Amino acid sequence: MLRCQKVEMSNSLELGKKVIKEKIPLIPKNPGIYRMISVSGEILYIGKAKNIPNRLKSYVSDTNLPIRTERMLSLTHNLEITTTNNESEALLLEANLIKKHKPRFNILLRDDKSFPYIYIGHKDKWPQLTKLRGKKSRNGYYFGPFASIGSANWTIKILQKIFQIRVCDDTVFKNRERPCILYQIKRCSGPCVGHIEESQYKRTVSDAIDFISGKSRRIQKSLSKDMELASKELDFEKAAIARDRIKALTQIQTSQKINQTNLNEADVVSIYKESGKTCIQVFFFRSKQNWGNQAFYPKHDTDDNVKEIMTSFLTQFYENKVVPSMIITNTEVKDLKLLENAFSQKEKRDVLIKKAKSKDEVNISKLAEKNAKQALTQKLYQTESNNNLIEGLANKFDLNNNINLIEVYDNSHNQGSDSIGALICFGNEGFIKKRYRKFNIKNEKVKNDDYGMMKEVLFRRFSKAVKEKSGSLTLPELILIDGGKGQYSVSREVLNELGLHDLPILAVAKGKNRNAGEEKIYHENKEYILNKNDPLLFFIQRLRDEAHRFAISTHRAKRKSGLSKSLLDQIDGIGKQRKRSLLNHFGSARSVESASLEDLKSVEGIEESMAKKIYDYFHE
Repeated sequence: MLRCQKVEMSNSLELGKKVIKEKIPLIPKNPGIYRMISVSGEILYIGKAKNIPNRLKSYVSDTNLPIRTERMLSLTHNLEITTTNNESEALLLEANLIKKHKPRFNILLRDDKSFPYIYIGHKDKWPQLTKLRGKKSRNGYYFGPFASIGSANWTIKILQKIFQIRVCDDTVFKNRERPCILYQIKRCSGPCVGHIEESQYKRTVSDAIDFISGKSRRIQKSLSKDMELASKELDFEKAAIARDRIKALTQIQTSQKINQTNLNEADVVSIYKESGKTCIQVFFFRSKQNWGNQAFYPKHDTDDNVKEIMTSFLTQFYENKVVPSMIITNTEVKDLKLLENAFSQKEKRDVLIKKAKSKDEVNISKLAEKNAKQALTQKLYQTESNNNLIEGLANKFDLNNNINLIEVYDNSHNQGSDSIGALICFGNEGFIKKRYRKFNIKNEKVKNDDYGMMKEVLFRRFSKAVKEKSGSLTLPELILIDGGKGQYSVSREVLNELGLHDLPILAVAKGKNRNAGEEKIYHENKEYILNKNDPLLFFIQRLRDEAHRFAISTHRAKRKSGLSKSLLDQIDGIGKQRKRSLLNHFGSARSVESASLEDLKSVEGIEESMAKKIYDYFHE
């Protein structure tokens, strides 16, 4: 049997090489990217080359190809080419397509996302301090990226404390009649009600911009002068405000959040590999401040070396992000000059990529590497622990030992209204958030029936999977249901109807008094009660509770959305802006309903004809 499989692979390998051989004479000797395509149309691999035919020749002429490359070639049925003007363009296009198609034989950056920035509008009369993600379409000052929302929130909190800049949105700001609690706790200067002059407010905004740009010493000197001058003029209240700001500034400067290095605009990227897995830590330094760090776990073959992984990570990571003027790594980077040219071309300024050399650079790089090691160790331990729990679950209930994916289902409704079904997923690396799904219950007859809801959810999910059996519809190896014998029976009935007789189900019912630890678990025709201290029981509870949390939060979001739409959205001509103005002015849709015609006319953006239409809608 094994010999037969080797012969088949060898034949497929030769066929794959033949496909490439036949294409090579037809391809121009230009830079560009190539795509290996399977018989089903799946993109197996995306590569770049300075000279595409020369690169492809190595696949058919080399006799000692890596096993992974041989597997890839044995699956190759077609080859597609895209030429570019230069190699730098090819590199950027390769990164873009890898992130888009996620070919199985490429090194892949997972959990990629946009990072938050802090934004201050410089043309506004009363500039606002806020967080932004995504495209920078508004005019103003952007500071970032910050590694997390937490890092950005921390910095905003500090800016509020020192400079007392408003954070409320424009609609709230324009409709305030008295200052909010932020003014009372000295986090805002109260510009909404005229507690600060426009010129003075803009000066504090300018100081905040200087501070976040790294000019904190100048700000401190300026505040000291203000305090002395106010004291001489016997304006002790003003002097006390300046004193409090100086104290806050001093506290920040001694905080670990400010890093005393010369890294004005740099990302420190360190890699650590162990047991065939890799963690990459990115530290963001801007204006000599550490704006946080983030861990990434790229997907790659166990044989890939750190140089290849680092290079692939950098191209994909910065594909949709602003590249800093300097990137410091703890390892050599493949195609260094090419990468620098590509990034410089993208940003229209010089970008330097270098391995840490100076004492400060080495220290920071080692710190990032230490963080990468700790994060990877924790992840490996967590993965091993999850594997042990999944294996224990399989042994306890006599299931197939090869369980890679568990799906957990729960329902939520409020006496039949806003009924939803929830699906969460768990694998050996933990909860898989991107596979979470919600199901709005469509059948009106079952919206108050837990059994009927479960049947609808499972039928919709698995009937689609049975038809397509691909991508996110991949079948799990185990299903966990929040419920008892009844839920187990209807779930088994649905799966059997779809031909999924071998897909195991566990149903978890709360105990007699609904206390944790008294759960009953149903599988096939047996009832199980686990020991209160059994790790498997804790594991099952964790899965059940996460499904319940997701179901409840999704249900609440749906109910909240429904409440906000119940009245105003039914009036013709009320769009998002007018609705927001009305709610900010009156506080609720019910208050709008009881408002007088004169009150409605006084709302900004509501002209007389619209005010009459709203009034008539509620009073006719």
